[in-house]
Amino acid sequence: MKAFVVEKYKKKGALRLANVPEPELRDDDVLVRVHATAVNLLDSKVRDGEFKLILPYRPPFILGHDVAGIVVRVGPKVRRFKAGDKVYARPRDHRIGTFAEFIAMNETDVALKPENISMEEAATIPLVGLTAWQALVELGKVKPGQKVFIQAGSGGVGTFAIQLAKHLGATVATTTSTKNVELVKSLGADVVIDYKTQDFEKVLSGYDLVLHSQDTRALEKSMRVLKPGGLLISISGPPDPEFAKTLKLNLFLKLVMRVLSHGARKKAKRLGVHFSFLFMRAEGQQLSEIASLIESGAIRPIVDRSFPFEKTGDALAYVETGRAKGKVVIRFGE
Repeated sequence: MKAFVVEKYKKKGALRLANVPEPELRDDDVLVRVHATAVNLLDSKVRDGEFKLILPYRPPFILGHDVAGIVVRVGPKVRRFKAGDKVYARPRDHRIGTFAEFIAMNETDVALKPENISMEEAATIPLVGLTAWQALVELGKVKPGQKVFIQAGSGGVGTFAIQLAKHLGATVATTTSTKNVELVKSLGADVVIDYKTQDFEKVLSGYDLVLHSQDTRALEKSMRVLKPGGLLISISGPPDPEFAKTLKLNLFLKLVMRVLSHGARKKAKRLGVHFSFLFMRAEGQQLSEIASLIESGAIRPIVDRSFPFEKTGDALAYVETGRAKGKVVIRFGE
């Protein structure tokens, strides 16, 4: 089969289209023919080796974290799926590889695709949808009437998280550029801050939760918009000791995480708020719940641009510009 392979860790363009063996099917796996996949900044970071400490992929490996496609074969222990099922998924870490014609995944990572959207639209959902769900529902436990600040509202996670927070009954604030103000308003944002002309710290106060996806400077400013006891969930770092514990990392890496997050945890304590790092995990059951929300019309996918499979490198370069609204899709076949 054809796949885009990372041959060695290297910034900017170390992807090569290659012929590789079809993936091995384990007893509890489903083998999926990929109809569409999506590009995330995580793909760039993994390609460049930024997560080597916690995700030590050995080149050559296939990149890609989102998939929508059709099941072609199942392992002998699989009970939830059969050949012909239309599915979508974010394969678990250490088994990624959606920039390929086929992928084998554990059945617990997979869910039936929402029936009311296309394969290309479905491929945009898993990684950002699970990130938003695990931040707002699982970790943040957002309740009606709470105030939630979601940074970068026109990005992949942002466009999904705004809609989910509104569905949960929250008042939602977000940041975006002038040209995307109407987009984020259409998704349900109540307070929209143009980051080019406004400082969110001067506009917002008394928030229950911040979903942080920006740099260290924005991290401290974000803590100051929280009310006492509020929670900042960061998906851009720094990783904290709780994350190291969840991943069962060795003592050295636990120490590294403690040092990396010391400043953020100290600032949070001083301000009387809570800091938590989130690195989303694969979870098919949550994708099933997300599919129900999409089918009910509560959430709609936002697709910026679609590229053919052969142009995967171009799609990745486009995402790296930071200009994409919503998600960027890679399609297989015409």
